This record gives sequence, structure tokens and C-alpha cells, in this order.
Amino acid sequence: MAAAESTLAETLRGLSLTTPLPKYPNCYPEVNPVDVYRSHLTSILTEVTGVDAAIIYPALQWTQTLEKGDLVLPIPALRVKGKKPAELAVEWVAKFPESPLVHKPTVAATFLQFFFKVDKLSEILIPSILKRQTSFGLNPYLGLKDPGDPSKGQKRIIIEFSSPNIAKPFHAGHLRSTIIGGFLSNLYEGAGWDVIRVNYLGDWGKQYGLLALGFEKYGNEEALQVDPINHLYEIYVKINKDLTAEKEEIGKLEAEGKDASHIKNEGLDEQARRYFKAMTDNDEKAIAQWARFRDLSIKRYKETYARLNIHFDDYSGESQVKQERMDFAADKMAKMGVSEVSEGAVIVDFSKHFPGKAGKSLERPIIKKKDGTALYLTRDISEMMQRDDKYHFDQMIYVVASAQDLHLKQLFAIIGLMGYPELAAKCQHINFGLVLGMSTRKGTVKFLDDILRDVGEKMHEVMQKNQAKYEQVENPLATADILGISSVMVQDMSGKRINNYEFNMEVMTSFEGDTGPYLQYAHARLCSITRRAGLTPAEIATANLSLLTESHAQNLIRVISQYPDVVQNTLKTLEPTTILTYLFKMTHALSSSYDHLRIVGSERELMLARMALYDAARVVLNNGMRLLGLTPVER
Repeated sequence: MAAAESTLAETLRGLSLTTPLPKYPNCYPEVNPVDVYRSHLTSILTEVTGVDAAIIYPALQWTQTLEKGDLVLPIPALRVKGKKPAELAVEWVAKFPESPLVHKPTVAATFLQFFFKVDKLSEILIPSILKRQTSFGLNPYLGLKDPGDPSKGQKRIIIEFSSPNIAKPFHAGHLRSTIIGGFLSNLYEGAGWDVIRVNYLGDWGKQYGLLALGFEKYGNEEALQVDPINHLYEIYVKINKDLTAEKEEIGKLEAEGKDASHIKNEGLDEQARRYFKAMTDNDEKAIAQWARFRDLSIKRYKETYARLNIHFDDYSGESQVKQERMDFAADKMAKMGVSEVSEGAVIVDFSKHFPGKAGKSLERPIIKKKDGTALYLTRDISEMMQRDDKYHFDQMIYVVASAQDLHLKQLFAIIGLMGYPELAAKCQHINFGLVLGMSTRKGTVKFLDDILRDVGEKMHEVMQKNQAKYEQVENPLATADILGISSVMVQDMSGKRINNYEFNMEVMTSFEGDTGPYLQYAHARLCSITRRAGLTPAEIATANLSLLTESHAQNLIRVISQYPDVVQNTLKTLEPTTILTYLFKMTHALSSSYDHLRIVGSERELMLARMALYDAARVVLNNGMRLLGLTPVER
């Protein structure tokens, strides 16, 4: 940090900014060049307005559209009494001194608009990007427990996402949770948090007794080793058919007034119950078989997750919640009057704990069935407390579909009622809408692998349409796979999380429009410019950036400068589309620049300056894509 600060101070002296930048809370000029301007403007505005810097600094906002300025100040936010914003604006603009970094402000309604002097911005921004490379845009100080004292360490966040059920389809909901959770993990890690990625598997219950019986009847050891996920799913479907047939048989016998007790007592349902009972009693053989199914499934999942640039630190699951934990939670709820018995089952009647609408909306969830089986809520309560003991986290995010909104509200409310309000306050539900019409060429989707294979094949067909370009690609099938994965991920991240979207393979695999392939093409084109120019980083570092005077160059510099602010804003929205929308805005600015800012054929000094700009754009695009979880391709 000290080295970055001294380099920055040197740069600023070169820009005739002689006084050191004042320090403000949440101001990190060494990692965010725009903070240089915020700090500089704050020091001028405190003189001009007489308002305290602590009010001015956070009021300076970045803009979505650069026509409105690089930073804007909403005058009412300064809370100056006795004069109208319009009068204050005129007065302040008249008093505003000459600055080496910004033009005189302009007034729009109740806003002061500040436009940066782009020649100075390029000299602060471009060297910073080319020096910091992969870390540009990230602010590792945000995740510190105390930004003033790094020795106190990082804050810790648990992100629970993906969470498929073993032997059941990995459906669209799991796909969205995987993509969004992977992105949030990258985002917090980039902000300096200690991130624990948790996959909470559906891996326990009577259905695993049924699966074990199915394996005895239909299982094939070789098929299990080759493709455990599909094989276990096929077995599960077959044994469920047998179970349905058995239930129908019982119904038929009883309708005819005949005795069906032999099927009830010895049938699949009862055998599955006994098998699962053996599992809960820690029967060695039963547990060994279940553990094998779980381990083989996890091994296969890991391979698929790796294709999405995702890994987990903890493959947790329903099976990992200890019985004594659940007994403790059940006792505590009963003793504190949180739960009550109703018609033989144990429930939580929220209307007794929260008055009016709030209580009614939380309903009356069952936490233990009449037969004594604990339901999801009990397990989730116990798991949350286990995690708190194990990880001592500062925050925990559950990335789960909006269909579970009520379940998670109930979970957080119960934790609070049990006397752990501070634990409930650390938890957050990040929800998302549905994927509609998701099917593969071979029918409905079963597994993530099927989706990725299909989109990869489709992408390969699209690539072959341009034979000349296709022949330049070293490994077209591997590239098609990466582009296919990008197309799925970008389509998922394009809208706000809560919106449903249509799974459309034609649209997502197109190079036209704001798609994954278009983003990859934009990155590959920048890599190609770098290769063709054949300049070394040392040569580019000597570029005279004051030559970047064309409007296209200046516009691109201003857009690139916003990236660290966009990342910081995303920590507030927690929406992948915040980053994605920015990347498309930047690639559009790029594609309109190529004809005006040519490299080949321009004289050497100009070529170096433009190359420095394109290099900076490539670094930012690459960083943004990797933050989203994409693998940028180079050709």
C-alpha cells in the first residue's frame, strides 16, 4: 500500500497537484483513480461551500451516463439552510477556482456536474491499470475488520450456493444458484473478505434408503464408476416406478376388501424406512454404501463446477447436521415457547410472536411431524448454529430461489426468537427468479452437463459458419465449450436476479447483441490487436498519453475509469448485471473507436499511446469477465 501511495504522489506532483491529497473515510485513491478526483473536489468544495468534508465526500456520486459529468453533486444533499439549491449553485460556480484536474462545474437542475480533464485522467488511470493488471478494480481494504489497522484481519463471509440433491436432476434453479453464488464469492473475495464457499447437498432422508434398495436391484458397478450422477438418477427413477406400482397394488387390494398388510410390512416403502433407520443408527454397511454414492457424486460435480470456474471449500449437506444439535434446537424452542404442539405435530405459530400482518405472513410452519420426523426448518436452524460455531462468520448469504422466500424468512425469525438476534442479523437471502422453457435437444433437462454439452455443440455449429475465422482457432471444440458456457452464464446474468427469463439457445449463442459470445469476441479482438502490434510492455509504458486527444479516445478513457466504482456499487446491488451492463457499455465504446483509433499504419508515438489505451481496456474487460466467472478467450 505504501509503495502505491508514493507512486501516486509522484504522478500527482507531475500533474501540478502539489498539496498532498487529504484522506477521507472510504477513500482509496491508490486503488481507485476516481477517488483522486473525489478527494481533490472535496478539498475545493469545503472551501467554496463552507460545508464539512464528512458531508461532501459521500455525496459526490458517479454517473451512469457520461453526458451528465464524471461526478455529480446533488446540492440538497449538503443540507445548507436558508437558500434555494439554484441560488447556491450560481454562487458556488462563481467561487470555484481553477483546478488542474477538473473543469469548472456546470449546473443541471439541483445538481453540480463535474467533468474531468481527460488528459490528466489518462495519466493517472492508464499507468495504474497497466501496473496493477489483474488486481485493477478490486479494493482489498473493504473486507478488513478495521481498514485503519490491517493486522486485525479480514471479515469472513459464508456463501451457500448450488446445493443439488444427490441422485436427482440438477435443475435450472440449481444452475442459477451456482452462477450467482460463484459470482458473489468472486466479488467478496476481490473486496478482501475471507470467503467460505459452501455446497449444502440434499444427501439424507428415506429416499436414500430407497436408492440403496434400487442399487441392489438395478445397480451396475461399472456404470456407477463411469457416470455416478446419471446412473444413480436412472436407478432412482426405476425404483420409484416400482414403489408407485406397489402403492397402486395396495390401493387395489384394499378397494376389493382384501388384506394388503404383507406388502405394507415387507414392501419397498417399509424396507426403505428400515434402511434409512439403519443409516441413522450408524449401521456400518448402510453408511458405507451411502457414503460411496455421496463421494462419487461429489467427485463428478467437482469436474462440472471446474468448467464454470467454481470450487467449494465445504461440501456440507443435510447428513452433516448432528442429531444432538437438532435435539438441542427442538428443546430450546419448546422451553422458550417458540414452538408448540398442535394436533400431535410441533409447529411455530408466528401470529403469537409477531403482531398483525407480520405474524400472519410468516404462517404456521411444522417443524416436527406427528411421527417425530424433523423437517427442513429444524435441520436448517441446527446447521446455521453449527456453522456459527465452526466458522465464526461476520456474514452469511444463502443463494436460493425466490420460491424459498417464506422458508428463509421463517428460519431467520425463529433464530431471532430463540435468543440469537445477532446471528439472524448476519444472515441474508439472495433470491432469484425462474428459468422458463429449459430443455435440451433430447428432451427435458436432467443435468448441468447435458445443458453445457448441448450449448457447446450449438456454439460449434455457429462458429463453423465463418470458415475463415474457424480455421484460425487452435482448438475449436475447447473454444466452443468455453463460448457455450459463457453464453449460458451471460444470459443468466443479463437481467435482474429476481426476473424470470426464457432459456433461448438461439439468442444466447449469437455473436449479435449483448451475449456471451459477443463479449468473448470483444476480448479476443483486443488480444489480436496486442499480438499484431508486437510491442513489449516496457515500450508501451513509455507512451506519451497526452496524444490521446480524439473524442473516441477520451470517451473510452472516461468509461474505463468507472470500473472500480462499478465493482464497489455491485457490493451494494449484489446483481451480476451491474458488472455485465458496464462491460457491454465499454465494449460498445470500444467497437465504435476502432475505425478512429487505428494502430496499424499510425506513426510510432501515436501507436504507443493508442496501444496503451487498448491494453488498459483489455485488462478491464478481462478483469470484469473473470469476476463474473467467465474464462476470457484470446482468439
